[in-house]
Amino acid sequence: MQKPQKLQSGDSIRIISTARKISKKELKPAIERFESWGLIVEFGENLFKEDHQFAGTKEERLADLQAALDDENIKAIVCARGGYGTVQLIDQVNFIKFQASPKWLVGYSDVTVLHNHINQLLNIQTIHATMPINFLPINEYDIAVESLKKALFGEDLSYSFKAGKGSQLDFTNLRAPIVGGNLSILYSLCGSRSQLNTEGKFLFIEDLDEYLYHIDRMMMSLKRSGLLMNCKAVLVGGMTDMNDNTIPFGKTAKEIILDNVKELGIPIIFGVPAGHIKENKALIFGKPLNIVCERENIKMNF
Repeated sequence: MQKPQKLQSGDSIRIISTARKISKKELKPAIERFESWGLIVEFGENLFKEDHQFAGTKEERLADLQAALDDENIKAIVCARGGYGTVQLIDQVNFIKFQASPKWLVGYSDVTVLHNHINQLLNIQTIHATMPINFLPINEYDIAVESLKKALFGEDLSYSFKAGKGSQLDFTNLRAPIVGGNLSILYSLCGSRSQLNTEGKFLFIEDLDEYLYHIDRMMMSLKRSGLLMNCKAVLVGGMTDMNDNTIPFGKTAKEIILDNVKELGIPIIFGVPAGHIKENKALIFGKPLNIVCERENIKMNF
């Protein structure tokens, strides 16, 4: 996949929201951090608009996204937050100028719509990483923020962690591009032109605040859609704050995922430090990732 140029001090970035509304006060910690990196921070014209839960109407959010994609002076588009709403825009976006002059697109959660569409149809890399809403003035999110800086400025990314319980680790070294994102969004894109081709790639999934039975429904859909069949491995990040019914489903989210993947005979790695968790480390979607396994010790590097 094509790789956008790395950022340098003095470059301009633009913060937009394709989904939920946000205030300038909430952005203050992120603005200060970006400026400390030598970046010039711009805002989408409609960023602070409100339309119920959204950051403006569909037309206003689309206008901000389109303007950022088309502006050759902008070196990265940073989505302020997730929520819901990006899928409402995706089929109206014109990517011609962006494809001719790519720039980094940053975000996670609902931004998975943009990641999948850009990775699949335009063959351009994107950055799955923390967003300005998470740049709190405390140190607990610093690991995530600093990994985003490294990704934007073209520094090496290398992560070491212990694979979670249930991981299927019958390998020593794997290399493939990584794609994916939020499981709910991947599920919602099945059957659309934004659906990923995962053949020969690592599929990363994560999610937040879902019912356990729905985790099984979504995994069944991915399997039946062919997204699991020929992928290189399934990488599982945070499966955070899951819900259950009065009559329990009987399995955890990780157990449900394992049940849907293990019969395919492909590696599965739990505990990837990305997703709706504090250490949400940057992943460069579309870029080849090398994974080394020594017993339960995993090392990932781009």
